[in-house]
Amino acid sequence: MVDDFKGRGGSPWGPPPGGGGNGSGRGPTPPDIEEIIKNIQKTINRFLPGGGAKGGKPIILILVILAIVWAASGLYRVLPDEQGVVLRFGKFVKTTQPGLNYHFPFPIEGVLTPKVTKVNRMDVGFRSGADSGFSSGGVADVPEESLMLTGDENIVNIDFSVFWVIKDAGNFLFKIQDPQGTVKAAAETAMREVIARSNIQPILTEGRSRIEIETQEIIQSILDEYNSGIQVTQVQTQKADPPDQVIDAFRDVQAARADMERSKNEAQAYANDVIPRARGEAAKILQAAEAYKKEVVARAEGEASRFIAIYTEYAKAKEVTQERMYLETMEKVLADIDKVIIDKNAGAGVVPYLPLPELKKKASN
Repeated sequence: MVDDFKGRGGSPWGPPPGGGGNGSGRGPTPPDIEEIIKNIQKTINRFLPGGGAKGGKPIILILVILAIVWAASGLYRVLPDEQGVVLRFGKFVKTTQPGLNYHFPFPIEGVLTPKVTKVNRMDVGFRSGADSGFSSGGVADVPEESLMLTGDENIVNIDFSVFWVIKDAGNFLFKIQDPQGTVKAAAETAMREVIARSNIQPILTEGRSRIEIETQEIIQSILDEYNSGIQVTQVQTQKADPPDQVIDAFRDVQAARADMERSKNEAQAYANDVIPRARGEAAKILQAAEAYKKEVVARAEGEASRFIAIYTEYAKAKEVTQERMYLETMEKVLADIDKVIIDKNAGAGVVPYLPLPELKKKASN
């Protein structure tokens, strides 16, 4: 823990006498006590009888002044992006917030002021930049971290990054020994748990945001159990692909699945076009049949009503009704027939019939 914090710009045993105040974890340079004492002594000697050369009063004043300076050395300032961690004889006792604060002077208490707003990043499954091992700053895959088993017994190669800040500087400095390693172990554990509950298809397509949220929640719960003082701000998926050994076959499967979806969409579009038209035709036929049925029924009912009306009149006056029916029937039968009517009283003076209408039709043809 000591070496770890030294890499962050401070000493776990506290600053030198005078306390910290420059925001880096080290205290300010102590004032030149001898020079201060000489200046104060010269000032006091001017007001003492005999120039203060004799007697014990100047020594007492000097001790009082030294005590005041020593007590004032406990003042320290915490910058807005820092938290103060107060140590009493090397033991963590409390944290302080940004602003002017006070602690018992050295060697009783000391203070550390680590940065708590800096966003740290931990990559899992890959290494980028100088950490990748390439002089050109490329990206190196780490299969032992990135290969994970899904819920439907497939293997996915997933790379992701975790972003975190210090939430409680005291717990961060003294409750965990290796913050980077702790965050990495918690992140890998959480991601494997989420992937083990998910199928491969959502992982590769639309399910990434859900996976990131669930992973962040699990990482935070693990770190809170450790009292790590770390707050996870974001989990970001960098890559989610099948393993390199089967990626070509997987792409073929994806292409086949895309063709299947396209065929299904085309069939659905055809069905959406044909089915409404067929339903319209069926409705049209049903309406025509219903109209014909109503027409036939109405005509039959009309004929029946007419027959009943004629029968009623026939029952009242049979001869008149018979004659009327005969005349109406003959009117219908003879309406379209060419005919010649000869008066029965014409006698022998009838001229022989000459079929003039038939001759006229032949002449017109």
